[in-house]
Amino acid sequence: MAIVGIGTDIVECLRVGRMIEQHGELFLSRVYTAREIRYCQERRRTVEHFAGRWAAKEAILKCLGTGWRKGICWTDVEVRNDLEGKPQVLLCGGAKDWAQRLRIADILISISHCRAYATAYALATGMGDERPLT
Repeated sequence: MAIVGIGTDIVECLRVGRMIEQHGELFLSRVYTAREIRYCQERRRTVEHFAGRWAAKEAILKCLGTGWRKGICWTDVEVRNDLEGKPQVLLCGGAKDWAQRLRIADILISISHCRAYATAYALATGMGDERPLT
């Protein structure tokens, strides 16, 4: 396995909360998948969970090296939790196409949040060509 990319992000929970208040369902459906919306709304500190997902999406696109371009939209990146609660990354659309070009096999993600901030770290691994460090 080779490390293909890394990414990290931090966001103020208050900022995400304001966007939800100002733009409501339009904001939520533009940024989050239906599954992510359900997951976050079922949690006690809803805004913290939305902020965590926001930071995760940003970190994932940084590790892909794309940012919000190359035909990628917010909902092309989904963060799910497995049965034990571990976050998993699901890519579709432009994000999946880009990951396949980079020969990414998996993206590992870690998310943390408190009342003020949410942060995430993403690590993309693949079976790509091994290149020596120069």
